[in-house]
Amino acid sequence: MVLDVKPEQIANEHFDLVAIGSGFGSAFFLHAFAQRRKARILVLEWGRHNTHEWQLQQNANTDIDDETTYKTDNADKPWNYTIGLGGGTNCWFAQTPRFHPNDFRLKSLYGIGNDWPISYDELEPFYCEAEEVMSISGDPDMATMLPRSKPFPQPPHRMSTPDRMMKAAQPGQHFVMPTARARVPTSQRTSCCANLRCWLCPADAKFTVNNGLMHVFEHPDVSVCLGAEVRRLDHVGGSVRSVTFMHDGKEYTVSGDLFVLGANAIQSPAIMLRSGLGGEFVGLGLHESYGWNFEVYLDGIDNFDGSTITTGLNFGLYDGPHRAEHGAALVYFENRWQHGMRAEKGRLRQTLPIVMVTENLLDPENLVVLDKDENAFVSFKGASDYAVKGMAKALDKLPALLGPLPVERIFDRGIRPTESHVQGTLRMGTGPADSVIDRDMIHHQVRNLVVVGTSSYPSCSCVNPSLTAAALSLRAASRIAA
Repeated sequence: MVLDVKPEQIANEHFDLVAIGSGFGSAFFLHAFAQRRKARILVLEWGRHNTHEWQLQQNANTDIDDETTYKTDNADKPWNYTIGLGGGTNCWFAQTPRFHPNDFRLKSLYGIGNDWPISYDELEPFYCEAEEVMSISGDPDMATMLPRSKPFPQPPHRMSTPDRMMKAAQPGQHFVMPTARARVPTSQRTSCCANLRCWLCPADAKFTVNNGLMHVFEHPDVSVCLGAEVRRLDHVGGSVRSVTFMHDGKEYTVSGDLFVLGANAIQSPAIMLRSGLGGEFVGLGLHESYGWNFEVYLDGIDNFDGSTITTGLNFGLYDGPHRAEHGAALVYFENRWQHGMRAEKGRLRQTLPIVMVTENLLDPENLVVLDKDENAFVSFKGASDYAVKGMAKALDKLPALLGPLPVERIFDRGIRPTESHVQGTLRMGTGPADSVIDRDMIHHQVRNLVVVGTSSYPSCSCVNPSLTAAALSLRAASRIAA
């Protein structure tokens, strides 16, 4: 193991596997690959290794501002990601629901969007494996909607009072939020203390690469080169031969047999475009789900007595024939004071913050291209009408959904500028006519190039995407390294 190998030490060297980026996609792929095959591995990471202690001291996940790494024609739309060893595992809120089985067959069932080239059932064992790696706490009742072959590794977090009322009335659609925030301490993580700072967990209760997958990067056969910005993949005759990266203003090249591209859904397509690997779908369909904040005043019922930041997840507006016309909606019950306390004597806690999220459609006008300096440029016109209509319909139905609660009034607290889930741009599918990569996440034409992470998503569930990214990587590695 060489964590932070110098580029001069590896220049012109040959590796069995070269991984670009070290977030969910790459880290879980390498975890599974190294268990099955001995290989000399190089990880090229643009950022540095920021320990948990450093992050707490600096009150930051990384020293690189993501907004400096791309340009855009829509300054009002942020695209959040973390550059550094572990990528998004450093900053995520650790919400880990699975995708709904029907998310994988949206086109077949509802005639809208795209189907995935794999099914929920094919991915299910790898969902279990990812949940085990991250010690996921979860509600066993979710198995009625999202079938599972193994129980959650940890028990569910404690619900809030509004959650308990909703679950009693709607047991088949209201569940405790599954999460990689430990309910029970592990050997490396303490239990969640609901301090409401999940993006930088002071208790180190949420799963990160630093506390859960450092063995991947400390493996004797793995070298990690930090500060390495990959510029292009050099390919000949249907295979990648080498990768070129910049380090402190100098250019270096290493060669390899297998290449794993897991930067993110903005930087990964930029690398491919610079490499002359642009195709019909490369860079197209940049997206994330569409979110809105609401606040519910309750009559005589206190909130904020749950054991983590988001306690409940309601699927009552999610699946059904309506998805042919407008997006599914998922309702999050919050255990944090997003909008302050209720300013009435004796009623401070009689309020419930809610986040509603609808699925989006991939629009070719929302895309990543290159600017004049061959750096990533994001062109984004906005959310789809499908997502916007889904939100409007969900709001109409929200009072009925909240029928089990003593609701006084529902306040509109405004659009959420981002869900921090950068997705699409290198979608998976059945062939070059509909996608960039296949069901095993291998490029259709360049067969030693594997694309991992959320850039591979051919549709936009309103469920948090990180668990699915981890499961997809575990599956891909198991098949490639078999």
